[in-house]
Amino acid sequence: MADIGIGAEAPDFNLPRDGGGRVSLTEFKGKPLVLFFYPKDDTAGCTAESIGFTELAAEFQKAGAALVGMSPDSVKCHDRFIKKHNLAVALASDEEKTVLQAYGVWKQKSMYGRTYMGVERTTFLIRADGTIATIWQKVKVPGHAEAVLKAVLDLAA
Repeated sequence: MADIGIGAEAPDFNLPRDGGGRVSLTEFKGKPLVLFFYPKDDTAGCTAESIGFTELAAEFQKAGAALVGMSPDSVKCHDRFIKKHNLAVALASDEEKTVLQAYGVWKQKSMYGRTYMGVERTTFLIRADGTIATIWQKVKVPGHAEAVLKAVLDLAA
């Protein structure tokens, strides 16, 4: 699927999440949602990113925004990841990769001359009305959660 842009309607989703429940876009209607896509639980960059969002979770909540991380890892894997790092963000499991594809983050990547399909670290800030306000592509983790929080606060201003 093609990349989606700022101002577009965010693709809907309803996926299994950590702790055994489900998470869907519709449950966040009326409040901003930070939806961050990451490649794999318990890898250095993904752990740092998830911890960064966890450290600012109270600030996001105070600003009225929800946080959801998503990867192709299983719910069981997410549960271990959350427990190991004491994370305070909901983690959705997209093992079928349908939502990853809908958001245009399932891409061909290459490392050490080998090409493969994987998640391009991307964050979407979705407005209360379900449209996309901001997109961060090929995210560099240091300072990212802070930049996203600033965008959430600017959205509310």
